[in-house]
Amino acid sequence: MKRYAIFLGCTIPARQPNYELSARKALAKLEIELVDLPNMTCCCPPPMQSIDLEASLAVAAYNLCLAEEAGLNIVTLCSGCFESLAMANETLKAEDETRAKTNAILSRAGKEFQGSINVKHFLQVLTEDVGLERLKRSVSKPLSNLKVAAFYGCHALRPSEYLKLDDPESPRILESLIEVLGATSVEYRDKLKCCGGLLRGYSDDLALSLAREKLANATKAGADCIATLCPFCFIALDLGQLQMKSKLNETFDMPVLHYSELLALALGIDPKEMALETHKVKAEKVIHKISIKH
Repeated sequence: MKRYAIFLGCTIPARQPNYELSARKALAKLEIELVDLPNMTCCCPPPMQSIDLEASLAVAAYNLCLAEEAGLNIVTLCSGCFESLAMANETLKAEDETRAKTNAILSRAGKEFQGSINVKHFLQVLTEDVGLERLKRSVSKPLSNLKVAAFYGCHALRPSEYLKLDDPESPRILESLIEVLGATSVEYRDKLKCCGGLLRGYSDDLALSLAREKLANATKAGADCIATLCPFCFIALDLGQLQMKSKLNETFDMPVLHYSELLALALGIDPKEMALETHKVKAEKVIHKISIKH
């Protein structure tokens, strides 16, 4: 059985129990053991890197050190956490001077970055450790008749030289993982365009406009739901629909699910165990489509 230190970050435990529950339950069914390490802290997300790169590297490296001490690679669910930790890990492994400066900071907390572990995205664990064929054999509730619009967001694919998730211009990993569950992955206009999630609170009107465009394009393509990887994309597209209804008088009624939720449903996990009620746009019609009683 493969073992990973799971890094949840800040947003998922605070706001999206549905993401954590579905991922934990799905990975357990696939014989991936997740270990919760004490004292994990914030990943120091991408916006912080532009404010103080040295400090952000040190904070990210602190988490990497905890995993190194446990002898475990890290798996992340949040795309921002994946970007922060993977970039810090690859940078510190490659740049001697930067590593020395970072270790000088870490020494105050009794830590030293060794560069002995890897950081993986949830999707990489599925494709590399489980594999598409085994995943397909594990599906007990195929997502037949379900058309899914895959949405990567911005932070899982770039900078690609550090993250290595997939081709940033023409990714296929998420589409392949959707299709192996028996669903159809639909193409839609501007699939790789930002949803506006990280603009919320700074430029709300622009953020809402970008989210609306994403939903409109997925709807025109005939999607039954959108599959996300990022908690901020989820908020922008799920909660955003309530704001579109009140501010723009426009209703999409497009369920937004994390890929882990689709995976858990396909593996036969009871929807009642996944906190699906926390969705603003309810997932009942998706559940009905795949003939799962709830």
